[in-house]
Amino acid sequence: MMSNTSPSRPARRAELLAAGAAAVTVVLWASAFVSIRSAGDAYSPGALALGRLLAGALTLGAICLLRREGVPPRSAWRGIAISGLLWFGFYMVALNWGEQQVDAGTAALVVNTGPILIALLGSRLLGDPMPPRLLAGMAVSFAGAVTVGLSMSGEGGSSMLGVALCLLAAIAYAGGVVAQKPALGTASPLQVTTYGCLVGAVLCLPFAGQLVQEAADAPASATLNMVYLGVFPTALAFTTWAYALSRTTASRMGATTYAAPALVVLMSWLFLGEVPGLLTLVGGVLCLAGVAVSRSRPRAAARAGAPGAVPEPRPEEATDSAR
Repeated sequence: MMSNTSPSRPARRAELLAAGAAAVTVVLWASAFVSIRSAGDAYSPGALALGRLLAGALTLGAICLLRREGVPPRSAWRGIAISGLLWFGFYMVALNWGEQQVDAGTAALVVNTGPILIALLGSRLLGDPMPPRLLAGMAVSFAGAVTVGLSMSGEGGSSMLGVALCLLAAIAYAGGVVAQKPALGTASPLQVTTYGCLVGAVLCLPFAGQLVQEAADAPASATLNMVYLGVFPTALAFTTWAYALSRTTASRMGATTYAAPALVVLMSWLFLGEVPGLLTLVGGVLCLAGVAVSRSRPRAAARAGAPGAVPEPRPEEATDSAR
């Protein structure tokens, strides 16, 4: 009996570590929405993105020096460059700009198409499996995100430009995640995150003049929120994301981010005094329920290691076979 159960312990430990890293990512990304509310009043979209990326790049660079992380191998640079351009650079500017053009509910509805696009691209380009539980969980979570979005709508206006920018942000987010996954096969999560952040910062350098001008007039609270965005939701959260992504599929990680709307509702309640309505609470519960379903496994797979049980294929095996 010992020989049947002991081999599964390292795999179980790795799975728990990846789940913990994903949880840290989602919590910090949810907190970013609260900080953007403050910093976005004093900084334009491009300047805010550049300031956030510079703070993140400095933090990640210092960590790389302390850990003596080298330059990523040549094979990883294609994925790092694409994810840096799409996700770290274009996504952040487009999202900041889009959220100034549409109300919060519309932005939430459009941006939350991202995990669905990740699942479709991951299945097509990476060979990610699409088990029924993942599809069912994403459907439940998306319904929750729609519910949260509808409950938040009606405050402010919407424009075609804002909707288009949010949609482009969702597409860039999905493309960046799918491009990042193969790079994690040959480079460490810290390397992929650090150099992706640097690529995004270089892309945003044309906004340097705006950043300097606006920083001179911005209140200290807005600047501190910008720095917070760079250190925690960018440097730390993107690294824990990459760590978790390297140990599971892009589709499954994308589904995990559906927990963010529920956490945003909770944080807005605690820190901004925005009391959620019943519809908002129902949507948040649906988001969390969908994530739980998407990350669950069939009962037979959970008993892997028991005599006669057939283990579930590991995501890495499915990805490797598709390359």
